[in-house]
Amino acid sequence: MADEACNDHEPRTWKFRGYELDPANFTTAMVHLYRGEIQRANTWRQRLDATTNWAVITAAGALTFVFGEPTNPHFVFLLVLLLVLTFLMIEARRYRYYVLWAYRVHLMETDFLAAMFVPPFQPSPDWGSNLAQTLSEPSFPIDTWQAVGRRFRRNYLWLMALLVTSWVIKLTIHPTRTVSWRTVLDRAAVGPVPGPFIVAAVAAIFLVLTMIALAATLSESRRAVPEFIRRVARPLMPEPRRKERLATIITREGQTVAGRILEELGRGVTALEGKGMYTGQSWDVLLSAVTDVQVRHLRDIVRDVDPDAFVVVGLASEIRGGGFSPFEPPS
Repeated sequence: MADEACNDHEPRTWKFRGYELDPANFTTAMVHLYRGEIQRANTWRQRLDATTNWAVITAAGALTFVFGEPTNPHFVFLLVLLLVLTFLMIEARRYRYYVLWAYRVHLMETDFLAAMFVPPFQPSPDWGSNLAQTLSEPSFPIDTWQAVGRRFRRNYLWLMALLVTSWVIKLTIHPTRTVSWRTVLDRAAVGPVPGPFIVAAVAAIFLVLTMIALAATLSESRRAVPEFIRRVARPLMPEPRRKERLATIITREGQTVAGRILEELGRGVTALEGKGMYTGQSWDVLLSAVTDVQVRHLRDIVRDVDPDAFVVVGLASEIRGGGFSPFEPPS
C-alpha cells in the first residue's frame, strides 16, 4: 500500500486513454524522437551531397567531351547549364526539408539536452510549444527562393561560372582561334537563334541567380547589415514568417487569468486599466505574447475563468526576447 501511495504522488506528464507517462518514460520517448530526427536530418543531408555530385559529374563529362575535338558543338555547355539549373532546383527543395529536420534537432539539443547541464536545469518556457508546432503543423523555416540563393552561393556559383567560362573559351578557340568578339557572338548561335540572344539569355540567368543569392545573404545576416543598406535593400530582405501571436484579453478577472497564464503557459503578462466607453465600466486589459500552439490553451483558460471576457488574438510582426529567438538554418 505504501508503494502504491508513493506511486500515486509521482508526477505524470502525459495521460491518454488510461495510459500514463511518467518523467522517466517521457525522457525515453524524447531520446527516441531525437534519434529519429537525427536520422532524418542525416538522410536529407546526404541527398544534398548526392545532387551536388550529379552536377559535378555532369559538368566534368561536358568539359571532356566539348574540348575533346574542335568540331564538337559548343551548345553542349548550354544543355549542361540547364541540367545544372535543374539540379539546383532539386537541391533547393531537398535543402528545405533538411532545414525542417535540422530545426527540430536544434530545438531538442539547445532547449532540452543542453538545459540539463546548466542551472536552472530546465528547458526554456517555449521550447515545447515550438516543438509541438513543427510536429503538428510542419512548415518549412525558409522559402524556396532563400533555399535557391543559399545553395547557389555555396555550391553552384563556382560550377556554373566554370561552365560559362569554358563555353566562352570554346567559342574563342574552336574551330579556330579568334580575338574578335563579333566572331564569338556569331559562333554562339544555336540553329536559327542568333548568338547575341543566346549570350544575353545566359547573362540574364546568371544575373537573376546572383540577385537571389544576394537577397538570401541579406535575409540571413539581417543584424550584421548596416541600417542604410537595409533601407536601400528592403525589397531583398523580407521579414521572415512567424508563428507568434499577441493576445489582448479584456476581463473582470484579470488577476486570476494572468496567474493561470503565468503558471500554465509560462508566458509573461502585462496588465493595463481599461474603461468601456459605452458602459463606463472598468476592465482589466491583459497583453501576452504566445506561440501559435498556445492560443487554444489560452482561450480555454479565459473561458474557464471568465466566460464573458473578450479575447483578441492577432499575428505579431516581430517578437524578440523572453524565449522568442530566431533560428539560423544550417549550411
